[in-house]
Amino acid sequence: MRKTWLIFSQAVTVALAVLFVIATLKPEWLQRQAGGAPSAVVSVTSSPVTPAMFNAGGAPGSYSAAAKRATPAVVSITASKAPERAAHGNDPWFQFFFGDQARQNQEPQVGLGSGVIVSPQGYLLTNNHVVAGADDIEVMLTDGRHAKARVIGTDPDSDVAVLKIDLDRLPTISFGDADNIQVGDVVLAIGNPFGVGQTVTSGIVSALGRNQLGINTFENFIQTDAAINPGNSGGALVDTSGNLLGINTAIYSRSGGSMGIGFAIPVSTARQVMEGLIKDGQVTRGWIGVEPRDLTPEIAQTLNLPIQQGVLITGVLQSGPASAGGLRPGDVVVKIADTPVTNTRQLLNAVAALKPQASAVIGVQRGDKALELNLTVAQRPKAQARAEQ
Repeated sequence: MRKTWLIFSQAVTVALAVLFVIATLKPEWLQRQAGGAPSAVVSVTSSPVTPAMFNAGGAPGSYSAAAKRATPAVVSITASKAPERAAHGNDPWFQFFFGDQARQNQEPQVGLGSGVIVSPQGYLLTNNHVVAGADDIEVMLTDGRHAKARVIGTDPDSDVAVLKIDLDRLPTISFGDADNIQVGDVVLAIGNPFGVGQTVTSGIVSALGRNQLGINTFENFIQTDAAINPGNSGGALVDTSGNLLGINTAIYSRSGGSMGIGFAIPVSTARQVMEGLIKDGQVTRGWIGVEPRDLTPEIAQTLNLPIQQGVLITGVLQSGPASAGGLRPGDVVVKIADTPVTNTRQLLNAVAALKPQASAVIGVQRGDKALELNLTVAQRPKAQARAEQ
């Protein structure tokens, strides 16, 4: 009996070994049915495969079609600024004692950034901080062409600048719909990080409507984890079809490199600024002449207010639109036109969106009374202090 059991166990072991070898080297043998036809194989994936996951070449998970469509319109920008003339800059004794430091002070300052061609006429969108104070701006296209660019206009409050180059057959990018993007949507960031050359990175939309970051006066950023590094400023944030969603502007970083938190100006904002700069040479924004601050629960309790959110008006400019409309210090603004406001940044954006000389209804909480005041909006002065809306 023991001998029989030993023979049986050895036969099973050999059979399993043969089966393992066949499954490894000739798996198709195991997929034959009795009639010799291969059996159907059902594969299960973790997520469904959709047409959007394929590019023109059919590679799954690739965004090369979007990159090929968008990258020709993204350019590298070199902005140089002439050095300030020092009193002893050309003094040979000064150069003898200070050597390289003296020569470095006489060299032009050069900054690198990116831009996006948005029209066949040669208009480019970029960041104001890329070209601010530059005496010479050179643009390089992906096809190797170079061109001098001139500044059509800048808007430091939104950090948008519009440039123009004069070249034929310019590639352009299509505007996307930034108002309908959602958190989790896949996006690509295209630019010239660290001056190494054009680079495409991918990520998702991490958040929308980011503000109170202290970057710009008017903030409504798209946040993304697509890698954005120095030199990407002014470059394109695009969707998976290659349409422009935003202008890459800033990153949050402790090291100077990408940490997965980047910010882009929505294309809707950038386009509005561009159209104003091209048409009028400036961006027209509304202004009512108040000094606001956020309403805190402590302030609301001190003033015995029945609300907890809004913007407290601490000052009203005499003879300004708010004063003429009856707004007083101590009032709490809760709505501008049809837009609710809960902090000073929302108030600033809502007022700026109003058209000068238009009438607007302002919702106000004055003590225990809710009021609606009619104001005639004025145009925001160019040199207006940021604390005054």
